[in-house]
Amino acid sequence: MPLLETDRLAVRIGSVEVCRQLNLRINAGECWGILGRNGTGKTTLMHTLAGLHAADSGTVTLNGKSLAALSRREIARQIGVLLQDHRDSFPASVMETVLIGRHPYLGPWQWETATDHASALAALRAVGLEGMEARNVATLSGGERRRLGIATLLTQDPELLLLDEPANHLDIHQQIQILNLLQKQARVKAKALLVVLHDINLAARYCDRFLLLFGNGETAQGDVGEVLTQSVLERLYIHPLQALPGPHGPVWVPK
Repeated sequence: MPLLETDRLAVRIGSVEVCRQLNLRINAGECWGILGRNGTGKTTLMHTLAGLHAADSGTVTLNGKSLAALSRREIARQIGVLLQDHRDSFPASVMETVLIGRHPYLGPWQWETATDHASALAALRAVGLEGMEARNVATLSGGERRRLGIATLLTQDPELLLLDEPANHLDIHQQIQILNLLQKQARVKAKALLVVLHDINLAARYCDRFLLLFGNGETAQGDVGEVLTQSVLERLYIHPLQALPGPHGPVWVPK
């Protein structure tokens, strides 16, 4: 049984037809990348798959159950979402923020346990924020705040991670470190990733399968060899591209 499946899904936002009749199956251990130009609805589709945006038609199934029939708590125990940007409306420490990942598992008025704190510390250590537990999130750099968002997801420990531009605000070293970490979640812990990326080369390096959005309802999906070809990518981005040899396969550069 796939972790997440769509059946004839149709999604629109404004005048943009994001997808029509989309049949998608995401299985444990897979890393999916969503590619497309700005404004083609990549974020909207991700929000739809998380139950945060209503589809125009079709269904989304999570572990064999209709997403529409599940409570937000049930969904949050299975799906974790990293949004494009974080807005911290209230002052909070790094530790208080990362522990938000445990909220789906707590009852009313229940405090986090020592096990929850241990999970949070392990997640902070994994993203390189160990020792910053008492820092106010308002004092973090953009890259540090991004890594804190990913640590919160690791603390949540869902089966499916939906990540909207996880490399935002990260330098090259941190991009590789974080994407290595996320890929390991899929490989070792049998989780699934669905990642929105603008960098074709990072996507090709870390994703097994791809969903392309053309902005007119048309989609394409498949593995690297099927969809990351010059003709398909040039049609997707409406710009000429050139492939150069690289250590992890072709490196795509604009002409």
